Amino acid sequence: VALHHLFISGSSAVNGCRQNERNMYVWITLLAGLALLPALLTTFFPYFFQDCVYMYRALGCGIRLIVYKRKTPFYSIVDCFLDAVKKHPRKVFIHFEGKTYSYEEVDKESNKVANALRSEAGLREGDTVALFLGNEPRFVWTWLGLAKLGCPAALLNFNIRSKSLLHCFSCCGASVLVAAAELCDAVEEILPALKEKGITVYLLSDECTTDGIQCIGQAIAKASDKPLSPSLRSNIHIRTTALYIYTSGTTGLPKAAYVTHERVWASSFIQGVCGVTSKDIFYINLPLYHSAGFLIGLVGSIERGNTVVLRRKFSASQFWDDCRKYNITVMQYIGETLRYLCNMPKKDNDQDHNVRVAIGNGVRADVWKEFLNRFGRIHVRELYAATEGNVGFINYTDKVGVVGRINILSKVFFPFAIIKFAIEKEEPVRNTEGLCIPVGKDEVGLLVGEITKHTPFVGYAGNKQQTVKKRLSDVFVKGDLYFNSGDLLRIDHDNFVYFHDRVGDTFRWKGENVATTEVADILMMVDCIEEANVYGVKVEGHEGRIGMAAVKLKEGREFDCVNTCSVLANYLPVYARPRFIRIQNSLEVTGTFKMKKVKLVEEGFDPNSIRDPLYFLDLTQKKYIPLSQKIHMSIMSQDIKL
Repeated sequence: VALHHLFISGSSAVNGCRQNERNMYVWITLLAGLALLPALLTTFFPYFFQDCVYMYRALGCGIRLIVYKRKTPFYSIVDCFLDAVKKHPRKVFIHFEGKTYSYEEVDKESNKVANALRSEAGLREGDTVALFLGNEPRFVWTWLGLAKLGCPAALLNFNIRSKSLLHCFSCCGASVLVAAAELCDAVEEILPALKEKGITVYLLSDECTTDGIQCIGQAIAKASDKPLSPSLRSNIHIRTTALYIYTSGTTGLPKAAYVTHERVWASSFIQGVCGVTSKDIFYINLPLYHSAGFLIGLVGSIERGNTVVLRRKFSASQFWDDCRKYNITVMQYIGETLRYLCNMPKKDNDQDHNVRVAIGNGVRADVWKEFLNRFGRIHVRELYAATEGNVGFINYTDKVGVVGRINILSKVFFPFAIIKFAIEKEEPVRNTEGLCIPVGKDEVGLLVGEITKHTPFVGYAGNKQQTVKKRLSDVFVKGDLYFNSGDLLRIDHDNFVYFHDRVGDTFRWKGENVATTEVADILMMVDCIEEANVYGVKVEGHEGRIGMAAVKLKEGREFDCVNTCSVLANYLPVYARPRFIRIQNSLEVTGTFKMKKVKLVEEGFDPNSIRDPLYFLDLTQKKYIPLSQKIHMSIMSQDIKL
């Protein structure tokens, strides 16, 4: 019996050991599998972890936006700024031309502006104020002061003049203009018309001798810097207009896009989605009247609570010196600025910097590669968006040449489609039922975004016609409504999004949108020109399209090279002036009397293949000169800078 029990217990011990051994093998297998999982995921799903990180960040921002929507009273970006002032009052908010301004200092300056404008101009919640300022700290605290009063700000492009500048007031309904002293001449040019419209003009200066322009510099200096009551903006909510940002388009004049508080918050989250934190130092050298500089740069930095280095304008020669001087970690760009940096003479310390993230749009793949090879491993976060649009993408991976990536959340946040588009007719292709046709993978088409309660398209102030024009109906179902982006994109088999081109009457040059009809209107003010057809043409080695115009001269007149240049210089910024002029006996039009551009765009400006007289705008001589083969070769070899 004893031997029997000993045998049984021995067998049990052996079986127990074997079971433990099997369990150990299972655990080893599981641990080995877990260890191999990242490698397997990287092999078969190379962007899995980047997708997860993006979705985690995006969901976090989405939840915060929902919380802000439901807060009573509404929690705006101004409240976010005031919280940052309480959290770190002495932290540097702005570096500018050797001076520093803390969060507390900017807060106090904005209080003085708000109190001065409240007493001098009688501003109240809902009054629209146009800001005509360059990139400087006063822009920041003037806007903040207006926001504390609940006043929407119309951000004017300080390059525009005359007709365009005047137009900006009528479309947004601004009752007050606040301008920088250095822009006084531009204001004086349209002052009689401003007086007729009842617009009050304030100059950020201590003295001004012009009748009809009031100086508010001393009033601001003497005003109280005490906090303003939140009750002054108590009626603000998520769908209230916060800003008007101007975008040019097919109307030929700037359009004032409504920017609601919801859009302000959504844009401010872009920095966070790109991995920017409160410890980063953000470099803004793009104009603050643009969505990129203002919403992504400035407002995004307020949301993050980080430090901003502000420049009046971009400088390729001083860019990396600034980055080293201020220890910049995040930069902004447009395609042209990266090319300018790559065109600078190489230096031994090109990679001696701490920039880790670059946020922007419009960079060509070849420039992108050159930028990384030369300046080191920087995470380029190329994005696609429009100020007034309801759809956007971010390339949160390091894949070169793409503007975004489609994932599970993409169509939840931005329900969109890419549809077949007829380039020649400039309209979507429709089937026999009158509905649009979605494109396949790797096929170029028109991007449209569904207009819903959560993805609205508010439109343009004072321009119902253009607002309606941007809405596309009966896309997939009778009665549905989509935003027409006016851009051609494609999505490849790996779900990466590529920007292809713009359609319609707008092209992009030097990071600016140029409306062809506006330029054509100005050209026809020239005494010798009867008709003008403006379009953009590609130039090798440059992003976007450069301006060109085919013109018909008045009978018996010759092309006036000097006067044409002079008229354009008086009314248009440099980037909008046609650099090439083509003289034609007649301008070709469609059956509906629309100017034909496709063939002209294809032919470009090559004197070897074009028999019509061609002229080139020489900015140094301030006149148009005949475009010879020699000049054409110099342009193509980039010996002549455009």
